[in-house]
Amino acid sequence: MAPQDHDFSLPSASRRSFLSLSAAASAALALRIVTEPMLAHARVHNAPKDAIRIDANENPLGPSASAREAAAAIVPQGGRYSDWLTDDLVKALAETEGLKLEQVHVYPGSSEPLHHTVAAFASPQRSYVTADPGYEAGMFAANAVGAKVVKVPLTKSYTHDVKAMLAAAPDAGVFYVCSPNNPTGTLTSHSDIEYLVENKPKGSVVLVDEAYIHFADGDSVMDLVKAGKDVILLRTFSKIYGMAGLRCGAAFGRPDLLEKIENYGGWNFLPITALVAASASLKDARLVPERKHINASIRGQVFAWLDRNGYSYVPSQSNCFMLDTKRPAKAAIDAMAKQNVFIGRIWPVWPTYARITVGTAPEMEQFQAAWQKVMSGAVTASVGAPPTSGELASRKRNLNGLVMRA
Repeated sequence: MAPQDHDFSLPSASRRSFLSLSAAASAALALRIVTEPMLAHARVHNAPKDAIRIDANENPLGPSASAREAAAAIVPQGGRYSDWLTDDLVKALAETEGLKLEQVHVYPGSSEPLHHTVAAFASPQRSYVTADPGYEAGMFAANAVGAKVVKVPLTKSYTHDVKAMLAAAPDAGVFYVCSPNNPTGTLTSHSDIEYLVENKPKGSVVLVDEAYIHFADGDSVMDLVKAGKDVILLRTFSKIYGMAGLRCGAAFGRPDLLEKIENYGGWNFLPITALVAASASLKDARLVPERKHINASIRGQVFAWLDRNGYSYVPSQSNCFMLDTKRPAKAAIDAMAKQNVFIGRIWPVWPTYARITVGTAPEMEQFQAAWQKVMSGAVTASVGAPPTSGELASRKRNLNGLVMRA
């Protein structure tokens, strides 16, 4: 539909969101949404522009050519609130996944629906259950609404221990499953997730985060959404589609479940560049398989190198993996940064592991060279010059709100 022909009346879903906006605003403001870049960079001041950044699970390939072209072409219309582009993306996602329109809501990334799901279904009476190590963002949301955080160790094969999760929290409001898991890059089977759904407490939801599913060979649980189960499924264009900076994602689920999280978060409005880039990406049938192959090839080469040199890591099917530093990981992270290679953070349950993002082949070659020096002792962490006032202020801003319960 051309801009001049657009009907300026709000669609029904937007009207509901708009009417609930005032009530939701105070709740949303009380909940600071924690994102991957906030977690990745909370304790690191700005890195040099020429640094190797393999610390935030970004896709170094960026948006596809068709996505870039679509984003550039829509910029002249940037002065308009182009609501119909949201409808176009919802329709494209629904058709791609075989869903009804009301089973799809789009967001500026997947962080908002993750946090709003926790806020809507967890409470001081209903716990939030997650894997350990696992993606931490939902724990901050749980803390913000006063919900108990229950962390359950992964199994020996690095999958979510769904039976232990059920046993640990009979009062649960939200079971969070990230598959492939962030940070380990390991899959939890469809059958295990289905078991969790069928045996969870009444009134709770299973929040399945498939941010990294396109990198892996595992099965999605989209079929559970189609079956009307108590499942909210998250996807994002930030990873394999390379759109982390454009901000676009989606939540899939039963309409009544999506209504609850939408009412909590209010009316989401996405940048028009993100909307058209996402729609263009979905139309590119070669994009996902090509990028999956590229990632798997580079990841395999890195794993082969690690094997040859005797370094321990967790086998991954994603664009990240956990690497054993054989010492307190902070020292290794700092020593790598000294060589202008910035690797990922530490999970307290695994203090001698650091998360590594799979970058380009040249980036991973530089990672390997730097890692050899760190592990041989040729490069160690050292105490540098005191941080500037600007750096201290930046760190304070990043760390503000990132204090969670043990």
